[in-house]
Amino acid sequence: MEQSGGSEGKAAQEGKAVEEDKPVQDGKPDLLVLRALKLGDLLVAVPALHALRRAHPEHRLRYAAQGWLSEALGLVGGFELLPTHGLDEPLAVEPGTVDVAVNLHGSGPESQERIEAVRARLTIGHSSQYRDGPPWRPELHERERWVRLLEWHGIEADPLDFRLSLPPVPSPFPAATVLHVGAAYGSRLWPADRFAAVASRLAESCHHVIFTGGAGERERALDVCLRAGLPATAVLAGSLSLNEFAATIAAARLVVSADTGAAHLASAYGTPSVVLFGPAPPEIWGPPPGPHLVLTRPELRRGDTFAKDPDPALLAVSIQDVLAAVRSLGLF
Repeated sequence: MEQSGGSEGKAAQEGKAVEEDKPVQDGKPDLLVLRALKLGDLLVAVPALHALRRAHPEHRLRYAAQGWLSEALGLVGGFELLPTHGLDEPLAVEPGTVDVAVNLHGSGPESQERIEAVRARLTIGHSSQYRDGPPWRPELHERERWVRLLEWHGIEADPLDFRLSLPPVPSPFPAATVLHVGAAYGSRLWPADRFAAVASRLAESCHHVIFTGGAGERERALDVCLRAGLPATAVLAGSLSLNEFAATIAAARLVVSADTGAAHLASAYGTPSVVLFGPAPPEIWGPPPGPHLVLTRPELRRGDTFAKDPDPALLAVSIQDVLAAVRSLGLF
């Protein structure tokens, strides 16, 4: 399975020591980053992306990922999106035209082969059969992992450089309390009745509660809203652009979410958040320092991301646990 996400501190001998003529396209040498994953994966890679932008100001910067991430990538600054659907197809670049290729996708053979096929002058990645690099360390937090990769290759980076630019649109509901009730996999779905109970209690305490999610999560959001006794107009799932969604999180009073892109956006904007963790360990994916509280039961974790039912570590989080966390943030 592809893992996503010499000694350390040493510059890779394949690349940094080689200074050949740079391939140039449209007047600028091309730097290409591969990370064909989801929103949360983009957001934990922000410190590495900022470092690459600082280290290569003369380059055209491109980020290979799914097309729907274009607006979110704009919040990082400086990168263009190269639409890429996972690792199923070759990257849409002509071999030999890229100056610097960076594998921020993982360390497995699939991503390595996609990067090697680009035939860049300089390739940055983890140790592989193709070239030197730092060893993959599964215990590292994702922000730290990609920063350490760049540092090994001689690029200064800071894992706390994770902030995003504000979206170019205002929040449709400033100071709202956002309950992001969906998730990409069933293993991360906290029960709807518990979300509803939290929503009801917060609404009773003068929180303006709204429900967010993608179009495929709208039915679940409506169900939670109905159970909470709140008007259907509180459901924004499926109706926001990605920029509007980011603006909503940036201006929110509070975010309650599973380990999803919503939680990572709350981290990026310093919005108080309560994050419910199931199969993924917060030591790898959790929020940075700030007004963010993690709830989980690690001793119960099954760890199957693709399971259809919620992870036991998530199910062990109670309604009272969430309300107590909100209270400790001074918001209840």
